[in-house]
Amino acid sequence: MNETNPPAINSATRPMYWSIRRELWENRSIYIAPLAVAALALFGFFLSTIAGLWGKMKLDPAQQASKLAEPYTHVSLLIMGTAFIVAVFYCLDALHGERRDRSILFWKSLPVSDLTTVLSKALIPIVVLPILTFVITVAAQLLMLLMSSAALLITGQSAAALWTKLPVLRMSLMLLHHLVVVHGLWYAPIFAWFLLVSAAVRRVPFLWAVLPLAAIQVLEKIAFNTSHFTAMLGSRMSGGSDGAAFMKPTEIHTHLAYDQFLTDPGLWIGFIVAAAFLYAAARMRRYRGPI
Repeated sequence: MNETNPPAINSATRPMYWSIRRELWENRSIYIAPLAVAALALFGFFLSTIAGLWGKMKLDPAQQASKLAEPYTHVSLLIMGTAFIVAVFYCLDALHGERRDRSILFWKSLPVSDLTTVLSKALIPIVVLPILTFVITVAAQLLMLLMSSAALLITGQSAAALWTKLPVLRMSLMLLHHLVVVHGLWYAPIFAWFLLVSAAVRRVPFLWAVLPLAAIQVLEKIAFNTSHFTAMLGSRMSGGSDGAAFMKPTEIHTHLAYDQFLTDPGLWIGFIVAAAFLYAAARMRRYRGPI
């Protein structure tokens, strides 16, 4: 008597995994744009390597570390800025685009809940893009270091000073810290708001994302002559408080104050607001049809 095989139990995380892969398949700019900017930055660094590096190696040893780190800092800021722009426009189009091209009818026919779909889209700017940015930036910086070493060897100089003066490991740790703390956790309510707008509006989601915030600022100023909402937005966009947990990746000698970051009320308030926005976006997706 032949026994039938028991049905495979579908993992609870499998719909999320395939939903994230779907986003990467459909939105190649998530990784193509940072890669293109990194390639352009590497080309510019290659053109300026020999002349610029020769002058920096003649500086006082106390100034060499900061001067040698400048191009690496500029490249990391350029790639991070590109990734942030990609994240903003991805969120604004993530739920609006599937309604516009009517593909939402197909995706809703699959056994994937609206909440899983929205969460998978939220994980792209909060988790996936910071990881991609870190990997691409570190790879670009290592190539820059190899190009600089080759340039020194070609000109008859030793590359040992470059490797000892340039805090590569420290810069990588600070970059990872900055991406996780600011671009991932601290910006979560911003990305969640953009996803909510993307799920709710029929046209021009960028204007609907910006104009209500501007209207609240103007209304508060006229009615109460205060700027608390403006200050809150400025703090959120600039990366948070004045503590060391919110340092820029250029501050490579600053201590990582995780205890200060984890006890900041703004972090947990941001999580609550982001959760509310994402839940509302999932509800919107459930009841909104094609445009």
